[in-house]
Amino acid sequence: MFARLSQLTRHLSRPLPNYGHTSAAAGARTSIGAAIMPSSEDRSRRMIHTAGCIIIGDEVLGGKTVDTNSAHFAKYCFLLGMNLKKIEVIGDDEAEIGEAVRRMSENYDFIVTRQADFPNPEPKAIQTLLFGGIGPTHDDITYQSIAKAFDLPLKLHNDTLKLMKALSKPHPSQKNFSWDVPSPALDAKLRMARLPIDESRDEKSQVLFVDESLWVPISVVNGNIHILPGIPRLFTQLLDGLKPLLIPRLENPEGKGVYRILFSTPMAESEVAGYLTKLAAEVEPKGVKVGSYPRWGRKRNSVTLVGKDKDYMESLVPQIEKSVDGVRVEKEEDADESEDEEKGS
Repeated sequence: MFARLSQLTRHLSRPLPNYGHTSAAAGARTSIGAAIMPSSEDRSRRMIHTAGCIIIGDEVLGGKTVDTNSAHFAKYCFLLGMNLKKIEVIGDDEAEIGEAVRRMSENYDFIVTRQADFPNPEPKAIQTLLFGGIGPTHDDITYQSIAKAFDLPLKLHNDTLKLMKALSKPHPSQKNFSWDVPSPALDAKLRMARLPIDESRDEKSQVLFVDESLWVPISVVNGNIHILPGIPRLFTQLLDGLKPLLIPRLENPEGKGVYRILFSTPMAESEVAGYLTKLAAEVEPKGVKVGSYPRWGRKRNSVTLVGKDKDYMESLVPQIEKSVDGVRVEKEEDADESEDEEKGS
């Protein structure tokens, strides 16, 4: 139960408890069991309970780029009370991208897809860099792959192009660049403004400008797939800008009703494993999850409770502190002070 790939991954990507909700994405069923698939409009308006994240990039799979955005997204989901169900990493392969977005769109309510992390651009030079799978070069295939997955055309989005012209300037290496003169550089820039568009729906709900300082939009496909750039600064800035549009669709906006209680214990995981296994079985019917996390190089480890029933969780604090010989803390390192004093004595 307490096996892990790494402490950080578990701490950030562990899903929230099942609060009794299944994804609305799964669709309703008729009396004879046939699924009624929701429309794109339904997906764009319904309440959000579950989320998924697709990381696209050969750079990540090859070890060249270390993904940081998925960790940020995991925290983002927790604070908003969304149950992040899956983080998936795939390469720059059109078929794999298409399969992943179709599957996640069907299974989860809110999906973010983005590609590898790239260096932060200068404020006025965003258009000169690759920003994930939506950049200007041949290997930036996210838009085209997702468009193909849902049988949508790629259309030059005029508002995106206007903002690109207004908020960006040519790279120093492009001294002779002109928006009015055909060139390979112009073709590459226009590629970033060609978005998957469902012509049967209002474009405004498919292309979201959530930050007036950026020309980069959030492209929304099939009502619940949100395509973001991979540059960490842009990724976090656009997610923050998207928050006001998500809050009305959340059961527990701003994380209200979702709680985490953290304990610090000097006991080894193997020493508390039996107790925690019994505790996990006891609290599961209440929608509470128990976590155990080693802290390599430190004398104290961490135990967590995550759930909705605050009063019930608070009632467990005294027995947990006693059973693990620990103390409740706000941050993992809060109880390390006594350890440091012990080392110095």
